[in-house]
Amino acid sequence: MNRPIGIFDSGLGGLTVVKSLRKELPDQSVCYFGDTARVPYGTKSASTILKFSRENTRFLISQDVKMIVVACHTASSLALEALISETDLPVVGVVKPGARKAVEITRNGRIGVMGTKSTISSGSYNEVIRTMDRKCEVKGIACPLLVPLIEEGWEDPSVLNRVLDHYLQPFQSGEYDTVIMGCTHYPILESVIRSRLPESVQIVNAADETAIDISHLLGSEDVVAADPVIRYFVSDEPAQFSKNGERFLGASLPSVQLISPEYIEKV
Repeated sequence: MNRPIGIFDSGLGGLTVVKSLRKELPDQSVCYFGDTARVPYGTKSASTILKFSRENTRFLISQDVKMIVVACHTASSLALEALISETDLPVVGVVKPGARKAVEITRNGRIGVMGTKSTISSGSYNEVIRTMDRKCEVKGIACPLLVPLIEEGWEDPSVLNRVLDHYLQPFQSGEYDTVIMGCTHYPILESVIRSRLPESVQIVNAADETAIDISHLLGSEDVVAADPVIRYFVSDEPAQFSKNGERFLGASLPSVQLISPEYIEKV
């Protein structure tokens, strides 16, 4: 029997991983949980993020998934190792795939990272990239306003351009030739981000790289679904999630089920 791939994020951002996964592995079923009652994760403490990540993982396991994808850079930065050690299923994060691609394509060894406050302060990208290539220089920029703006569907170009110019100023000289979108929410803004950076700067979409890693991990022997299904669960505002989720997937979402935070905490 085909079991689904379990994916969780703080909210909408993990849908970029779902979209990439549907291109890479169209015959796989997916069970997605967006923790919309507790978004954003990027401003919360490490202990809180670990607690939420454990609860999300237990919920997905209760849905009989075959692997866990931590489609949140903040949770990948602060909870991934604990989840790997505590879970019998394969657990995949989004930091290493994006870091690997950046190290592969950088021409001058200078890599920029956009991310949440917690992701950047954790130093996870710096650590992973330096493990892959000690000569690389990494500069992280916290972009705390982006996730709330994206979750609310705020796409006023004048506002986004001002916010992005403020955050991306260190990368606008082209000194860092590769920039990682270190949050799964950010690919929805990729065209705007590209417009605020020199054409020479390469942008890494970690969601795409994660989907490729999942494909390699599952391998050709994995059982696929004759009729793949995607199920969506959220902890708050299912109608809002469904409406805004269309922007991420480029297609309408099927029924989104509400699972209360109280239930998630007790699974």
